[in-house]
Amino acid sequence: MDGRWPGWGADAGLVVLTFLPVLLSQPYVDTSGPAWASLTAYEAVGVGGLLLRQRLPVTAFVVGFGALLAALVASASAGAKLSPLVFLPLAVLLYNLGNRGTSGKRTVSAVLGVTLLSVAGLWLNRMTTDSGDFQGGLDVLAALAPMPLAWAMGFAARTRQELLAAAERRAADARRAQALEAAQATQRERTRIAGEMHDVVAHSLTLLVVHAETLRARGAELPDWARAQVDGLAAAGRQSSGELRDLLRMLRDPADAVPLQPVPDLGELDALLDSHRAAGGTVGMMMGIALESVPGPVQLATYRLVQEALVNARRHAPGAPVRVSVDGVAGELRCEVVNGRAARRGTADAGIGLGLVSMEERVRALDGELTAGPTGDGGFRVVATMPLERADV
Repeated sequence: MDGRWPGWGADAGLVVLTFLPVLLSQPYVDTSGPAWASLTAYEAVGVGGLLLRQRLPVTAFVVGFGALLAALVASASAGAKLSPLVFLPLAVLLYNLGNRGTSGKRTVSAVLGVTLLSVAGLWLNRMTTDSGDFQGGLDVLAALAPMPLAWAMGFAARTRQELLAAAERRAADARRAQALEAAQATQRERTRIAGEMHDVVAHSLTLLVVHAETLRARGAELPDWARAQVDGLAAAGRQSSGELRDLLRMLRDPADAVPLQPVPDLGELDALLDSHRAAGGTVGMMMGIALESVPGPVQLATYRLVQEALVNARRHAPGAPVRVSVDGVAGELRCEVVNGRAARRGTADAGIGLGLVSMEERVRALDGELTAGPTGDGGFRVVATMPLERADV
């Protein structure tokens, strides 16, 4: 339905309610030809003024008043009378003037203009008819006396609308201030968390890297298996330190969230698996999708998923073989990580229990699905599917 229809429908209804009563009451007042001719001409002009009332409130009022005055003078000069309801459209135009006439100067000019028209109409009426029955008198004054009330009602309605609009603006300002205060509180909390993480985690991680590098410097005194472990420990520590620095920068200022080091992708899975092997694990991988066809967000999520799954395997199923497969099926990337039964007892109370939660949040953020659970042979399986098109938007 055309959006303009409600406005035109309201105008049509107002025209009918304003001018139809005049036509229905005129036969009970005067059925002469001059009376109908004056009434018809007046209503034709009045309908046009009524339709223009919203865009030109002052002009519509002056034109409507002039048309009414001309109809009254013309009918009186011909010895005809019009229905008292001819003043009804004037009341509507006066209400509209009070409601939409925002310019006080133009409103005053309109009042002065219709006053002059009234004087001129009274003079013409006296000049064109000798009968006292058709000369404007107390009957016309009685009809015009309530008209200022229509203007006052329109002005009151406009004032109420302005008050409501001002209240809505104040409410909107209050909501914006509340949102700003919440954002500032959030930023303060993020800064506090970043400081806590720096004090609790960063210092310990830096100390770990320093010790690992010290051991590497004395690698000639270590057995071969220990040198490999120390190299992996130092590499993992440096990578974790870089990622932690990026995370702390993002927490302190979300606008400065561009990482200083490259974001991991599927091309670095081999290095990730090598670090797992260096830690004493057994892992194999099958890659069945071209890296260039996988969007960056999906590559990062897949890397983090494999990284977390390998960490969980080392914690809970040490010595168990791990199988990693990454495939592309029907516009989706499917990543599966399966580990077998643990070869020895896992670390008790390892981790904080948020690994799977973090995986699921990453996958769902890309409109994907994650399933995880034990296998029939005592192992554990993690499977994630993520759409390629949606993640690339």
